[in-house]
Amino acid sequence: MHFQYGETEINTLKKRDKRLAKLIERIGEIKRPLTPDLFTALVKNIIEQQISVSAAITVNQRLLKLCEGIYTPERIARLSEQEIQQCGMTMRKAGYIIGIAEAVISGKLNLNKIPDMTDKEVIDTLIQLKGIGVWTAEMLLISSLNRPDILSWGDLAIQRGIMRLYRHKTLDKIRFERYRKRYSPYGSTASLYLWALSKETE
Repeated sequence: MHFQYGETEINTLKKRDKRLAKLIERIGEIKRPLTPDLFTALVKNIIEQQISVSAAITVNQRLLKLCEGIYTPERIARLSEQEIQQCGMTMRKAGYIIGIAEAVISGKLNLNKIPDMTDKEVIDTLIQLKGIGVWTAEMLLISSLNRPDILSWGDLAIQRGIMRLYRHKTLDKIRFERYRKRYSPYGSTASLYLWALSKETE
């Protein structure tokens, strides 16, 4: 499964922004994998915080092995912080992952209700959990819930993509909000292209 977008999103963004239009033309279709299972996505998002993609893949594979190939709250809760930490992450992250599993098991976090919430409600709910900030919640909105209008101020790659596209030396929140409004209601599709641009070498 991949993030779903099509002609409507692409054509709207192209009409609104010439530079973005050229970028979309040059890069073509982007396939961003989705992780529909919200618990799996939360665990993976915590693993991925502040480490490289390759390191995250390795840590994820080790933890999946401990969980017999599938993340469930029950399987995570059976592990100790030490066992999770030995997969290659900090003790703090291990604690966050166990905390999320316990929140689901206790009913403090009802993942079944998340898909029916607005973007803001999802963010407000998830940031109550230790280890989940606004950025992590926003990534979940894109990569699990396929929400169409997410452009994350807290994402440094998005900031870098905007600065490259428009040749800005710096980017403040006011200018960023201007682009967010321009891309809305298809900020997530714009994000895909800004991420791609930020990864390109000069």
